[in-house]
Parts: sequence; structure tokens; C-alpha cells
Amino acid sequence: MLFNLAACSLSLIVMLQCWTLLVCGFRPPTNQNRALTLFSSTSDDVHCYGPLSSTFNELSDQMGGSGRAAVVWDCFRAGIDPNLYYRNDHGIDSSDKAIIASWLEAMSADFDANYIYLSQTDLRGERKAKGLGANALSRLQKLMKQCRSSADDNVTESVYTIENSIGSISQVKVSADGTTKLLLRLARGYEVESVIIPWLDKGFSTVCVSSQVGCAQGCRFCATGKMGKMRDLTAEEILCQIYYANKVCRIVTSIAAAGDSPTTLPQVENVVLMGMGEPADNAAAVVRAVSTMADRRMFSLAQSKVTVSTVAPDPSAFTTLGSSPAALAWSVHAVDDSLRKELVPTTKFKMEELKEGLVIALKSRSKKLRRTMLEVALIDGVNDSEKDAKLLINLAHSIMADVDGSKVVVNLIPFNDIGHPKYRTPSVENVSGFQKIISDGGVLCYVRTTRGDQENAACGQLATSRRK
Repeated sequence: MLFNLAACSLSLIVMLQCWTLLVCGFRPPTNQNRALTLFSSTSDDVHCYGPLSSTFNELSDQMGGSGRAAVVWDCFRAGIDPNLYYRNDHGIDSSDKAIIASWLEAMSADFDANYIYLSQTDLRGERKAKGLGANALSRLQKLMKQCRSSADDNVTESVYTIENSIGSISQVKVSADGTTKLLLRLARGYEVESVIIPWLDKGFSTVCVSSQVGCAQGCRFCATGKMGKMRDLTAEEILCQIYYANKVCRIVTSIAAAGDSPTTLPQVENVVLMGMGEPADNAAAVVRAVSTMADRRMFSLAQSKVTVSTVAPDPSAFTTLGSSPAALAWSVHAVDDSLRKELVPTTKFKMEELKEGLVIALKSRSKKLRRTMLEVALIDGVNDSEKDAKLLINLAHSIMADVDGSKVVVNLIPFNDIGHPKYRTPSVENVSGFQKIISDGGVLCYVRTTRGDQENAACGQLATSRRK
């Protein structure tokens, strides 16, 4: 699915079906039975609620107290695995050295990976010196083991970790501008991509997160759409991508502080669910994951700094996703119905019907979350005419007229090459001209800076070739 790598921060996601998954049949006499209910696995599509995706209260119950849960999350927030950190392994796993090697190769720098040491200063707050005792680690291991068992009941590990129970870094690619693409190998099978985009002038990074392996929407201009849908990601697998992004940023910052890298990766402050997959097609997992992102006790991201982009398979997608603590973005691409059908062949509804769905969703939101973004993959000679621009202006104004206190921004994404036989990137002059028409029409319009295209990490270029 189309994803946003812009500095413009927005956000999103939902909250309906996940509560059914949590509450249905949820009357356990003991915490142990409750854990088994959380992790019961009967199909490949079951969502595993492990330590990353359990609510803070659920994790507190399983760990035997909120203080222990807070210590676990101090680690997760820093990209540190508490299963290793509190076993005198300093939290280092095999991905750490891979991250260093890839980064230093890209930056032509030198650094001894053996010097990585996670001190308590890597963890914030007064809990950093308290740690986890044997009982707490045993409880955490039980959660990790059950999460791993949902992937393969025959696997046993001496220590169950994020790497061997949820996902591990398979490959790291770094562009000259620092944009870093992560390929994650999932414990339940398949690989998925996420991208870290640094904004050095603003002092933060954005991480673009995937919600599915592949995508069923089949957008003509998107590499992910050519894959088809392989499977949904669990909430745990979605959140695992942020965990690893935080790990990468922390390690690269340490390298830069040692003077061994000419640039750095600032900490993650923005998350956009605009990577592989359509969030509305995996709403339960996405909603739960976004709730964790915005929880101040967990990933602690501002609601306005989390954005979910949807192509809107149907009008209700906006309402479903709009109930979550994040901002909404709509992958429009064309306002004309026939042209949109050409670009997004799975489209079943007219634009007016979809717009009404967005209006209903925005009206139900707090005013601070009524800012929304209309995204357009701009393709030379296809959807970049003056007529297309004026239709976008009309759409934006009609939404703002219907929803009190709303603000609509148009985000133009120049097409990135995916080997399409006809589609081409529009010239800089054409993009600027298109932007000017929209701006002159009274609608705020940005052009997304192309980042990561050297490593096929730019918008629309995400796809995995190794499936199992």
C-alpha cells in the first residue's frame, strides 16, 4: 500500500473487532488460563497478543504488577530486549552487529561492534536501576514462549526472545541520505519491510510500518500490489517493526556519538502505516497496534504523530479506522471515478460514496484529529492534468465544508519506478505546476520528497521476494 515518508505528521487506526477477540469467552479463573486464551492459536490468521501487543493492564496482570510491566516497556521503547538485558547479556542480539555493519558500510566508517554495551542510561526513568528478578523473567518467558508457540509448537529455545519468537532483522539497506530499509523475517513465516526516514533538520525520524505481507488492493503503481496478499500481520508483528526501528536509531546514535559516522538517525517520533498492506483489511490488528503506539506507558507517541493511510476499500473503512487514536490519510490518486478504477482496480465504490464515509468518520472525531490528508501518486500524463488538480481542490473543499473544524492537506507523491511499462515520473516542473494550481485553489499542498529510492525503499517500491 502507498505509504507516507513526509515530514508532515498525521496518523490513524481502529477499534472494533479486536475487542471481540479479547473479550469473547474471556472469563478465566486464573491468570494462567487468561494467558492461554490470549495466545490460543487455531489458524494462520490468529492474532498473537504477546508482551508487545498486550495492553498495559494485561501485561501488568501477566507480569505480576504494573512496576514490572513498566520496566519491560522501558526496554521495548529503547529497542532493547528485556529477556536478554536482565540476563547479563546486555540486551545484545544478533541484529545489533548486522545493524552496525550495514550502517558503517553505507557511511564508509569504522567501528568495533564489540564496543556496544547497553548501560542503564539507555533506559529512562527512575525504574532503570530496578530491573527484573527471576520470577518476573520467568513470567515474561512464559509469554514469549506462548507467542513463539503460535508460530511453531515444535520449537524450543533456551531463552525466548523478540528475535526467535516474533521477528528478526534479515537485511538492512542504507541510502546515502540515511534512509534505512529493514527486512524482517517473521517467526510465523514470510518477510516484511519497514523504512526509517531521518529528518535531520527537524531532529526526528519517521518509520513507515507495514500491516500485511503483500496487499490485495492491486494498485497499478505500487510494487506491493503486484505481490498480492500473502497474510495479515499480527499486532505483535506490526509493533515489532517500531521496536527494531528504535533499536536501529539508538545504535546509530551511539556510533555517531563515538565520531565514527558522519550522520545519525534521530529517535522515532512519527509512525505512518503506509508500508506493505492495506490497514483496513487488517483492522483488528492495526487498531490494537496503534493503541499501543499512542499509550503514554508504552511507545508513548503523540496521537497526531501516528498516521494510517487507507485506499478505502469501502466507505466504512474510515469509521473503523477513525475510532483509533491517530490521524487519517486517504490514498485517493484520482478523483475521477473511471481514472481511479484504472489506478486502483479493486475499487468498488464511487468517490462520492467514499467521501461521505470519510465525512461521517471525521465528524465523530475530536477536533484535533479532524486533520486529514489526501494522497496522490502523481504519474506523468495519467493523473497530473489541470483537470485532475481542480477535482482535488473541489474534493478537499467539500470535505472541509461538511466537517466543522476539519483541515484537508493534499500530499503529492511523484511516481517511483517499479518497472511499469507505461507509467513514468512527472518532471519537476509538472509537479510544481500541479502543486501551484492546488495551492492557488486555497488548499494546502505538499510534495513529498523522494527518499530511499536508491534502495527501493521509496513510496510504492516495497515488496519482498523471499516469502517463507
